[in-house]
Amino acid sequence: MSKAKQDDKSDKVSPDLDTPTDLPQAGVDKISVALNGLLADAFAVYMKTKNFHWHVSGRHFRDYHLLLDEQAAAIFATTDELAERVRKIGGVTLRSIGQVAKLQTVKDNNESYVPPREMLRELMEDNKKMAAAMRKARKVADEYEDVGTTSLLETFIDQTERRTWFLFEASRQEGDNAA
Repeated sequence: MSKAKQDDKSDKVSPDLDTPTDLPQAGVDKISVALNGLLADAFAVYMKTKNFHWHVSGRHFRDYHLLLDEQAAAIFATTDELAERVRKIGGVTLRSIGQVAKLQTVKDNNESYVPPREMLRELMEDNKKMAAAMRKARKVADEYEDVGTTSLLETFIDQTERRTWFLFEASRQEGDNAA
């Protein structure tokens, strides 16, 4: 962690919140950074999924509307578990939308209209990106033998891959075999 990062008050744990852990401080710091990045992206993908849920149109409206709502709920459900995992190991987690915006790697979509198939494809790519980031975070946790974080991430990777698969299949057109 850089000196500037260490001097940032928001990254320091208040003595009143200093959760006991057997993990070394370096592990807590690295795992917390990785999980907070995932958390920011989860909020970003959740919001984009809800945006597309609210603005989907066309002949598959009902199916896509329900699919996107289901996926948004699943993504949102991960946010509390990610944030609480950071706190369980003694780290500091996100406190604001500003922090989410600063840490997210998933791009927002503020277009006034996105065709339904493009919505699904964009979310598919975002979920693939999230799965890759989860694998990297899992490696960091594994380096410090943080089994709680690795097992949580393994579950979330599987769920994210399932969302990716559903988005892929839902976005395919008849005779479309391309990914």
